[in-house]
Amino acid sequence: MDVRNGHRVVVLGAGYAGMAAAVQLAARLRKRDGVRVSVVNGSEVFTERMRLHQAGTGWAPAGHRIPDALAGTGAEFVRARVTAVDAAARLVRTEAGTALSYDTLVYALGSVTDTTEVPGAADHAFALDGPAEAALLAARLDALAEGTVVVAGTGLTGIETAAEIAERHPRLGVVLLGRQEPGAGMHPRARKHLQDALARLGVEVRTGEAVKVLPDAVVLADGTEVPSDAVVWTGGTRVAPLAEAAGFAVDGRGRIVTDAALRSVSHPEVYAVGDAAAVRQNYGMMHGTCQSGMPTGVHAALSIVRSLGGRAPEPFRFGYFHIPVSLGRADAVVQFTRPDGTPRSAFLTGRAAVRYKETVIASPWPTFLRMRRMPASGAFWTRGGRATRGVR
Repeated sequence: MDVRNGHRVVVLGAGYAGMAAAVQLAARLRKRDGVRVSVVNGSEVFTERMRLHQAGTGWAPAGHRIPDALAGTGAEFVRARVTAVDAAARLVRTEAGTALSYDTLVYALGSVTDTTEVPGAADHAFALDGPAEAALLAARLDALAEGTVVVAGTGLTGIETAAEIAERHPRLGVVLLGRQEPGAGMHPRARKHLQDALARLGVEVRTGEAVKVLPDAVVLADGTEVPSDAVVWTGGTRVAPLAEAAGFAVDGRGRIVTDAALRSVSHPEVYAVGDAAAVRQNYGMMHGTCQSGMPTGVHAALSIVRSLGGRAPEPFRFGYFHIPVSLGRADAVVQFTRPDGTPRSAFLTGRAAVRYKETVIASPWPTFLRMRRMPASGAFWTRGGRATRGVR
């Protein structure tokens, strides 16, 4: 790749995957003549998505600033909301009317809770998509002297949210509602611990498909109405339509389809990472988590560095390692998994799991800062789903 006339790498989005890509690129390219790295994000504050269920009950975010992680690296931070990508002209357009040119693009715009599929969800339910949304939920819960909160979705976010609300607001009834039982993908003993913990917290678990959200109830497919004073929607995610509008090849969910090196199959100058990417491994399509998102960001950065040095990017390989789930502040379960995400017999519960989970959710920001300070010959990459530091 010829950089004699300058080469601009633009990273869109600064979530877990985008930040991993940005700080790795900034550190590795800070002494590379002719290469410029720009990071575009709508806010200068990093959102700890893994703590949003806590923020929804009043926890105050740490306020990590993205420019602080990029300080001293030479990377440029652009605070802007992206409205369009012009793939033909290689331009990123923003809400402010400005445009940024790129030679290489890292697309890391992530996903949000999908409240579009079920009527009434967008109008009557809270979603934990960022600090502002979480603060609205916290205010609503504080205002309720009594009543029932329905948490729709029995995935990990739903479980953690229901447990957090039940523990923090014991005066409120909490109903966890979903199509499958909580912890369905765990080892039976780990699943039992999870379900026992929910019962101990007073969370009522109901199985059913929500088909409509009313101001005061959730309607199930069989016509049953589950009364509610607040609904928290955690079922499913969707991505911004920007990738499809730009003409990038996308899958049925609007995610950019990538090759083995995480490049767009239709536009090889574009790398897609995190929730915005459809990444296939030998066990199937990866699902979006911080556990998989950060490795995709690091791998994309290293691939770009290799390409700028005239070498071919390498295939991305990832295996899952664990499923950590908070059950309030005093309990948790950590299910260890095979690389394809299926459960092993090993798991942690109780205080040991709490300490493990807290280490996991507290680690990204310090990791970003370490990446920023690393020598140019160092790199973080992933093996078996775990971050490793070494020379590559």
